[in-house]
Amino acid sequence: MRYGMNPHQQAEVISGGPRILNGEPSMINYLDALNAAALAQEADAYTGHPAAASFKHVSPAGAAVAGEIDDTAARTWNVPASASGSLLSAYVRARDADPKSSFGDVVALSRPVDLETAEFLSTVICDALIAPGFEPGAADVLGRKRGGRFLLFETDPTATPPARERRDVLGVALEQDRDTADLAAALPDGLDPAVRTDALVGMATARYTQSNSVVLVEDGSAIGIGAGQQNRVDCVRLAGAKARIWWLRRHRSVDALPRIEGMKRQDRLNWQIRFAGHEMTRGQLADFTTLFGAEAAARYDDQTWRDAWMQELRGITLVSDGFLPFRDNVEHAAEFGVSTIVEPGGSTRTAEVAAAAHEYGIAHVQTGLRLFHH
Repeated sequence: MRYGMNPHQQAEVISGGPRILNGEPSMINYLDALNAAALAQEADAYTGHPAAASFKHVSPAGAAVAGEIDDTAARTWNVPASASGSLLSAYVRARDADPKSSFGDVVALSRPVDLETAEFLSTVICDALIAPGFEPGAADVLGRKRGGRFLLFETDPTATPPARERRDVLGVALEQDRDTADLAAALPDGLDPAVRTDALVGMATARYTQSNSVVLVEDGSAIGIGAGQQNRVDCVRLAGAKARIWWLRRHRSVDALPRIEGMKRQDRLNWQIRFAGHEMTRGQLADFTTLFGAEAAARYDDQTWRDAWMQELRGITLVSDGFLPFRDNVEHAAEFGVSTIVEPGGSTRTAEVAAAAHEYGIAHVQTGLRLFHH
């Protein structure tokens, strides 16, 4: 490998791994690519739709199956609405969930890369792509990215990972069964098909997200991922904060900010995120006023439009990789338009959590399946 976790650490691949078509990966590139590919493949297998994941530091910034590219995403990423339902739509939706975090990501696609998707990927800042094949011309387009250093991994879609996983930690060798639990079988019969799809996308995402984790899903897209927190309620709040910004970016106050000639797409996105989330420093607010004008700046401290717009966010599915220990998780979830909670259940307070869900009009689904990932 180019290096291990850090440039001062040497590293090598002992055995196995995807084929490298281009570039020289580091250890983090490998970990991101392998986990991202597994997530995308599972989401596709469980839903029957092309899937994509956007990975950073061994957790997804976004994940989605193919679906509608809404007007905001179409304008942001300069893709036609006619691409809805395609492999490209899966990645656009995954990247658009948290574009601040997806900057410089590892991309995973569940199906062979077509030329349209390859050409789009050549226009965004990403570090690597892993996929089960490439249609004619697609690998050539991507091989020229980053001055010819763009990482391309190709998986073998017929390969089956070993049944056991092993790792060495400070001289201690650890081994366990690979997590192959059937996500679909853990869900009860009778779920609305759209909710079932969202639950499966959320569960596949949680399975490959650093625990503790909570995933908020809307229309087959993970719009808020709270990863790697030491307590469950912080996961809910973090996932909710990300989903909130995703939704506020669709309000005209954010989406229609004046376009600044010469401003790069990511810079515009970062300003929109700061504006939507009300998270500017004093210096940033001064720069924002200079760039976008006093009228836009006057709306920055006005919470009225944010509060009113958040009332329109509904039908969100929350998936938790572990049981919800207290009712405050439900109370926070209700603030972000959650209508269905999917969790393992089985804690001493699950009855209290279920009662809170009923109080807020939220369907409470217990799977009995924990999905921790480290």
